[in-house]
Amino acid sequence: MTKRNTQQRRHTIVTLVNEQGEVSVDALAKHFSTSEVTIRKDLAVLETGGLLLRRYGGAVPLPSEMVVESNPDQVSNRKMSIARAAAERIRDHNRVIIDSGSTTSAMIPLLGNKRGLIVMTNSLNVAGALRELENEPTLLMTGGTWDPHSESFQGQVAEQVLRSYDFDQLFIGADGIDPERGTTTFNELVGLSRVMAEVSREVIVMVESEKIGRKIPNLELPWSNIQTLVTDDGLAAEARELIQAKGVTLICAPVAG
Repeated sequence: MTKRNTQQRRHTIVTLVNEQGEVSVDALAKHFSTSEVTIRKDLAVLETGGLLLRRYGGAVPLPSEMVVESNPDQVSNRKMSIARAAAERIRDHNRVIIDSGSTTSAMIPLLGNKRGLIVMTNSLNVAGALRELENEPTLLMTGGTWDPHSESFQGQVAEQVLRSYDFDQLFIGADGIDPERGTTTFNELVGLSRVMAEVSREVIVMVESEKIGRKIPNLELPWSNIQTLVTDDGLAAEARELIQAKGVTLICAPVAG
């Protein structure tokens, strides 16, 4: 199965879910003449991307209040702006955790001029990108149980490894931000994120402004565990006031035109 065919299949899955209201793993496997394991991986990736919600044995559309219309180029520019602002907070010889995710990963190429970094991650993608840097940091991996939903290592082993260290900073993304509660996620596995925050002196959340206000049911990190939020300059004034009222340092990075 080529990457192009995988993308086409996933696009069709989203269309079917939105048209039918609910689809089962079994029906999708038969429709595409592929295995249920492959379909479950597809649904995990699509849910992580905010395109549907998984339910036992299948998937359903996102509730209308969670749907965000956006231009892919604008999102890319936003992520790079956020990544640059976040990378500026890292000093030589810092000990940092970089969580899995597309926004946190966007920061990696900007760390090439940092010296003596020690970086822990639960993401194979982040680890691979770090190894490409000219000033390659000391790389630590959490290990643990591979979670195809988040495409990262999770579980008790990963948590135990993290608790053996202490870090200057944690860089972590979010599926959504509830201005009243904190970061929210589609993933029900939030234990590792909370341990990451526990062992870090500064928790830095990196998220596009369009995700702020998305009140996804699963609370990941409450505001009391977050020191800094890095977003883009598209954040509404009301949301800025709500977040700053929580005692969080708010950085709104200008987005290049």
